[in-house]
Amino acid sequence: MKYIHQIPLSGKRVLIRADFDVPLNDKGEIVNDTRIQAAIPTIKKALAENAKVILAAHMGRPKGKDAKLSLKPVQTALSKILGKEIQFSEDCVGPQAEALAAALQPGEILLLENVRYHAEEEKNGEEFARALARLADVYVNNAFATAHRAHASTFGIVPHVAVAVGGLTLENELGYFAKAFENPARPLVAIFGGAKVSTKIDAIRHVGKKADRIIVGGAMANTFFAARGYSLGKSLYEPEVIEVARQSEKELQEAGCELLLPVDVVVAGALQAGVPTMTVPVTEIPADKMALDIGPKSIELFCSAIQNAKTIIWNGPMGAFETAEFAAGTHALVRALSESPALTVVGGGDTDLALEQCHAAEKMDYVSTAGGAFLCLLEGAELPAVSALEKKS
Repeated sequence: MKYIHQIPLSGKRVLIRADFDVPLNDKGEIVNDTRIQAAIPTIKKALAENAKVILAAHMGRPKGKDAKLSLKPVQTALSKILGKEIQFSEDCVGPQAEALAAALQPGEILLLENVRYHAEEEKNGEEFARALARLADVYVNNAFATAHRAHASTFGIVPHVAVAVGGLTLENELGYFAKAFENPARPLVAIFGGAKVSTKIDAIRHVGKKADRIIVGGAMANTFFAARGYSLGKSLYEPEVIEVARQSEKELQEAGCELLLPVDVVVAGALQAGVPTMTVPVTEIPADKMALDIGPKSIELFCSAIQNAKTIIWNGPMGAFETAEFAAGTHALVRALSESPALTVVGGGDTDLALEQCHAAEKMDYVSTAGGAFLCLLEGAELPAVSALEKKS
């Protein structure tokens, strides 16, 4: 695959598919601009090459045109960050978009309205993809977070443009993952957390073929405990995945990959602030309590397990860390990774939030902008948007 820094851009209309799916508050104000900031180097690269820049992106899952999911707040944020005017098209295709794109001068920027206002975007409609392609001389995909979707603006557009390449974010995402997983410095330790093991079991099984050690925490671990016959009280787990968890543990053992699960947990009667908590061994969870965080012995075990790691991949928290009473486990791992000399690659929205809480994002080697696409890489699955660019090259 080629990237934006490998092709001439001067005087060309460069359509950059960015990831501007940022959270908004009730007033329509952006509360976290991480994804916008991630796009800035690619945009600045195109501007530095005297390109005419067109930005396409989505926000949320609108049902038709939804003013609450307009990209106009992104226009304001981009203008402030870049210190220049950002033109705006009320539609991403059609006469207005085409006229504004045609009138662009080198160094100017046009932001298109939410591509998901059109149902054809997620359906990968060919005519819609062609309409987007008509706006540009060069297409740049910088939206790694949507790379696992075969949508019109990430996949369908590629055959209809003369030149299609990756952006700097895409290059970083794929590059750091390759360094961490495809040819890692060892020992390689992978950490998985979160609520549902069903969403990550394929990743655990695939990573287990390469990793030296896998740590599983959060409610995901409960399903492994159920597979071992432990009583879980009111804890969240997935009965339908018990057999898969049991088989996965066997596969990891056969692959020579050590699996570490919590040995103690913090339990409470409900997931809410201010509730009384207690720490118990994982084999002694009371019938009226639920496991909501890993306990101090588990923290010690997990932190010890990553001490000698040369490469660490982390996806998912160790407990319900959004509530202070159940944040100790996740925050302890954040601190451990912050102090580790290993190559640390972190992915997943919840994990990113934990890094923000601890002001530790800058202490990681790389923090992915994606959740689903990052998991697909861990599963060894194809990313349609990446495959399209590779085929084009």
